[in-house]
Amino acid sequence: MTATLFTLTFAVAAPFWALMILLPRWSWTARIISSPLIVLPVVAIYGLLVVPAFGDVLPAVTAPTLDGVRDLLGTSDGAAAGWAHMIAFDLFVGRWAWLDSRERGVPALVMAPVLVLTILFGPLGLAAYLAVRPRWRGPRAAEPQHLG
Repeated sequence: MTATLFTLTFAVAAPFWALMILLPRWSWTARIISSPLIVLPVVAIYGLLVVPAFGDVLPAVTAPTLDGVRDLLGTSDGAAAGWAHMIAFDLFVGRWAWLDSRERGVPALVMAPVLVLTILFGPLGLAAYLAVRPRWRGPRAAEPQHLG
């Protein structure tokens, strides 16, 4: 079952990435990606992997050590859970960047490689977006903020 869940993890996230990268201007893309619930299928897979092993996982995450995390991730169940964890967060970050880029007017041709980088190397994709983001200031970003 673990191998199936591992394979399924990216398969359930891939359609959302495809929409953001390949069909960024399609009206249904905005409707679908605007929901944070798009990460729920991956979160469910993560839960299926982690909940049965909660007794092993909890000590490794509440008092982490390099050896403890290595041992946890060094199993098939641990690697699959780690993969689901990464895919869920990468998708959530990619979703945020895509939505933010639309508000700011960042061109789709700029976002496509940023999103691919996010899929492949999560935090580096986030760093790339944070680096290009200031160049574009959408209508909301340009409005003065009022306090009070």
